Amino acid sequence: MIEVSNEALRRAMADRHKTERDLAFACGVDIKTVSRWVSDEARLPHPKHRWAAAGLLEVDEGVLWPEAVRVAVKVGPDREIVAAYTSRSAVPKSLWRGLIAGAQTTITFAGYTSYFAWLEIPSLGNTLRRKAEAGCSVKFLVGDPDSDITRRREEIEAVALTVRTRIAVTVDELEKLRDVTGVEARFCDRHIALSVFLFDTDALVCQHLGAALGHDSPTLHLRRRDPDGLFDRFAAHVDSLWEAGRPIWE
Repeated sequence: MIEVSNEALRRAMADRHKTERDLAFACGVDIKTVSRWVSDEARLPHPKHRWAAAGLLEVDEGVLWPEAVRVAVKVGPDREIVAAYTSRSAVPKSLWRGLIAGAQTTITFAGYTSYFAWLEIPSLGNTLRRKAEAGCSVKFLVGDPDSDITRRREEIEAVALTVRTRIAVTVDELEKLRDVTGVEARFCDRHIALSVFLFDTDALVCQHLGAALGHDSPTLHLRRRDPDGLFDRFAAHVDSLWEAGRPIWE
């Protein structure tokens, strides 16, 4: 299960000088239940408990558990949008860690370089090794360093740390996992403007803009709720690119 702490609830409790015991008493639940609410933002309390907590902390329920409001109000495809970020760099590192740690069946990095992952996610290689050894499918779809598309992108970006250099970093890190059953890697140049990262039924989708680098890409956090919804459409997109890609290791 993916667990990312509920920082909104934690802050509201601190602002009102309320402890987990205070909240448990107000809601009529065990203190361990409150601890789980705080440690996992995806855990939604019963409506009556949300109302009691909001009353005690003097904040709107939607501030503490925005997902509950989204699920209750939205009925269309946008109900799969968990959160939106103005850039990939604005996505909390705790979310990346939580999504990777919580994945049981699928971890797919379909970013053109995925260079950032090795720098920003502690011990990523060791974590992916453990995941694959536990039966999780781990896939990396990275840009083709020999492609004309890659060379043109380097001209557009015009930065010292070239696209091919960033791809090489990911390939070097993946080489350390080459012996692990369940870890696969392919080259493709068809996702130059769109990165999709899949973790079971969650996805982070990054749309590249103009000459901006990947960290400036607006990003959506999606969670699958319906067949052929936004999540499934992007997952199918990645599947098609994967089939068209060529293996990094022959």
